[in-house]
Amino acid sequence: MQSTTKQNLTNPTHLHTHMKYKRILLKLSGESLMGENQYGIDPKRLEQYTNEIKNVVAMGVEVAIVIGGGNIFRGVQAESSGIDRVQGDYMGMLATVINGMALQSALEKAGLYTRMMSGIKMEQVCEPFIKRRAVRHLEKGRVVIFGAGIGNPYFTTDSTASLRAIEVQADVVLKGTRVDGVYTSDPEKNPDATKYDNISFQEAYEKGLNIMDMTAFTLCQENNLPIIVFDMNKSGNLVEIMNGKVNGTMIN
Repeated sequence: MQSTTKQNLTNPTHLHTHMKYKRILLKLSGESLMGENQYGIDPKRLEQYTNEIKNVVAMGVEVAIVIGGGNIFRGVQAESSGIDRVQGDYMGMLATVINGMALQSALEKAGLYTRMMSGIKMEQVCEPFIKRRAVRHLEKGRVVIFGAGIGNPYFTTDSTASLRAIEVQADVVLKGTRVDGVYTSDPEKNPDATKYDNISFQEAYEKGLNIMDMTAFTLCQENNLPIIVFDMNKSGNLVEIMNGKVNGTMIN
């Protein structure tokens, strides 16, 4: 019985003709999984994200996900604790696998088909990243989670998101954050900050807006891959973006 309910989610008859994006790469931060906690994974937040993702999969959208590891370990914090930078980065990559596995488990519990692919080989828990296989999974309606970064130190999960999005030919990178877009300055610190609805890569670069790190940003710019920064914690936002309503900031 289980399989029939699962199948309906990926049935092409669900396709909405007005859907703006067919294949997306959703970038989530590890910190966002903490919810109200100081570290770790908040089950409520995991459930909320799962529902948001399930709703867009039901529309026929092909979803790839990159998730950070900052709720467990950050490579950048390693140096201050005396850990070698490269070692710290690998530890951070492993943290993203832990988050990816948690998200995978939640998505499957909700009846979705998933695959987790890793930049570091660990066959017991995920497949190695192979571009053609990743694309095939997406075409079959599976949610693909990319863990362990790109398998190399000195690259952030933002860079992973940009690179994987380009490799699987996603239409857009959706950066889910706690704020509803890009502002002239940090809205959490400056109440007078104003929000951009749309901004060019060049303008964002010149204004020094801290949207993604430069590597990630340049990859998107050179490959004409738009980025939308939006509030992932607001229910229904993801579906609205699929319908062409930008509830955030579009960078292109």
